[in-house]
Amino acid sequence: MLNAQLPMSGTVLEFSISGMTCAACAARIERALNRLPGTLATVNLATERARVRYTPGLVTHEQLLATIQRVGYGAEEVSGGENDAERLRHAADYATLLRQFWFALALTVPLLVQMAWMFSDHHGEFLPRWLQLAVATPVQFWIGRRFYVAAWHALRGGANMDVLIALGTSAAYLFSATVVLFGAEQHVYFEASAAIITLVLMGRLLEARAKSRTSSTIKQLLQLQPRTARVERDGSVRDVDLSQVRIGDLVVLRAGDRVPVDGDVIDGSSSVDESMLTGESLPVSKHPGARVFAGTQNQQGSLRLRATEVGSATQVAEILRLVSEAQGTKAPIQRLADRVSGIFVPVVVLLALATFALWWTFGGAFTPALINAVAVLVIACPCALGLATPTAIMVGSGRGAESGILMRNAAALEHAGKIRTLVVDKTGTLTQGHPVVTEIIPVANMQVAELLSIAASLEQGSQHPLGAAIRARAQSAGAALQPVTDFSSATGAGVRGYVAGTLYVLGAPDWLASHGYAFDASQVQRLAANGSSIVALAGSAGVLGYFAVADQIRSSSMAAVTRLKSQGVTAIMLTGDNDATASNIAREAGITQYRANVRPGDKAAQVRQLRATGSLVGMAGDGVNDAPALAAADVSFALSSGSDIAIEAADVTLMRNDLMSVADAVSLSRATVAKIRQNLFFAFVYNVLGIPLAAAGMLNPVIAGAAMALSSVSVVTNSLLLKRWRPGA
Repeated sequence: MLNAQLPMSGTVLEFSISGMTCAACAARIERALNRLPGTLATVNLATERARVRYTPGLVTHEQLLATIQRVGYGAEEVSGGENDAERLRHAADYATLLRQFWFALALTVPLLVQMAWMFSDHHGEFLPRWLQLAVATPVQFWIGRRFYVAAWHALRGGANMDVLIALGTSAAYLFSATVVLFGAEQHVYFEASAAIITLVLMGRLLEARAKSRTSSTIKQLLQLQPRTARVERDGSVRDVDLSQVRIGDLVVLRAGDRVPVDGDVIDGSSSVDESMLTGESLPVSKHPGARVFAGTQNQQGSLRLRATEVGSATQVAEILRLVSEAQGTKAPIQRLADRVSGIFVPVVVLLALATFALWWTFGGAFTPALINAVAVLVIACPCALGLATPTAIMVGSGRGAESGILMRNAAALEHAGKIRTLVVDKTGTLTQGHPVVTEIIPVANMQVAELLSIAASLEQGSQHPLGAAIRARAQSAGAALQPVTDFSSATGAGVRGYVAGTLYVLGAPDWLASHGYAFDASQVQRLAANGSSIVALAGSAGVLGYFAVADQIRSSSMAAVTRLKSQGVTAIMLTGDNDATASNIAREAGITQYRANVRPGDKAAQVRQLRATGSLVGMAGDGVNDAPALAAADVSFALSSGSDIAIEAADVTLMRNDLMSVADAVSLSRATVAKIRQNLFFAFVYNVLGIPLAAAGMLNPVIAGAAMALSSVSVVTNSLLLKRWRPGA
């Protein structure tokens, strides 16, 4: 199983971080936190979150906050998705940034016109130099104050892109101001310093808008939860705040209402749209006894339900937590970018100094040396590198959640697409997970309806799965149940009792034979050859009929196995059932490799043997007995209808309870990793090509600023293309 990047023990806290501008910022915070004893932290630039697991007693909550603040960043403890305070802060920050951008643009445009004037046939300067100084100064020190403050904080623990911006723009501005104040005969570069600041602000605006779209799934999930619920109390129905709803309350749903809690239907009939939880577009019919989930939407009918889970315990809240955690973790593929970003800024400063020294030494002129050094500082900002992986992870995990595929962490999202072998459990994974009556064979002029009526009557008090299957078939056929007297049962063998004064015996054919009833062995063998369990009914006239009961294969299992084969994934079925049943299910599903009579404790050993061959192994299951095998696999998939322990052991939870979702998870993983690789390629190439061009004097600082701003936006925009991914792709 893929382990999260944090250790399994300790307390986990999540902090919202303000003031981060590039990958170097995230790396600096991580290093500072990880120096604390018993602490392991991951910082995500795209989500602006730090996730910290620490050992109480070795470090305190206050120390964690103080450490983040000491390296120059703001921090606030949060839980789950973006809260109201964060949304308000982000909205206020965006509004401030927008105002400053428009003000900077208004002051920068005249300077750019001045630059264009100089490159035309006109002689002299369009704007007096004192006016250029007056216009550029507020851009540099008021609008650009954010860069100086951030750079000062950063220098206490390293360097980041704000240091590069502050150094580059200050060099251009101070050189130009010196020329103006001392009346030197040199060209001034106010337009370069002002334009760089304005373009960086524009890039951050566009980046902020794009990043907000990457977290749209979190916002949609939050919007699914209604604020109030209609609760029936003391004989009347009233609207109450959702926080006041308790487990056991009776909740009334009208047509069109959002379901406020998880609960069981006790009255009414309707259909419910569960697409935001499962990705399945068709509404699901709900009748008494059915389960409904918070966030889903009731359709045409009315329902009364008893609340079983409320607040943070509902399934939509759990999905919200899983998506938020997955988006806040790091994929293994990001390690290279982290290593590069950690040393990138100091290296760039050295390159800029070297550029300045070489141009001044061999070019003999101070001005081009300074401008080329500024261009190196500006073009090299590693924003795109820091956003390449987390933005793709955010969009990919969000699309997965919308499609009913919940990734526990970024490592699961990355590695799901690499599996080459998928071990699948039979019951509940390939099959429906519950037996149904597949065939009824009457004997001695008995009618099917009469057989069902007697058999279901005998099974009224039974909890056995085969008995439940017979009762369900009788109910669907409208067969009437009759009173039973002198009822008795033999565990795992059968039941007997009197119906309308006649003794009937229902159970396994061998058990009936032990009571003196002769059965048709050829008929039993024929039915059993298909993997069915056989139940026979006998009365005073002997055996009256046979029921073939089997756990039927899911309608989509064969298509899922075929699709997995097309993806290069081989499916292997492990089951504790006998060889005949296993062979039949494997044949129907199109699986060529299967292993029958596998005990629960041996499934994990089988998975480990497959991993020993060097192949990346996935495991899909839903039962308690699957949990060890799920934990042993490289990537594990649990159906949400399965046991809690199986879901807890899995890396991926499939809300649709369908093996086709595994193929979708493989497809989504490959699409996400491909997008990460594209982003990293563009980010690396941008810097590899841009820095030499700037150092060679072939890149104007203004153009460098525009390219730097657009590189970050292009990486985020490329990640957003993942929103086009669809299940079945």
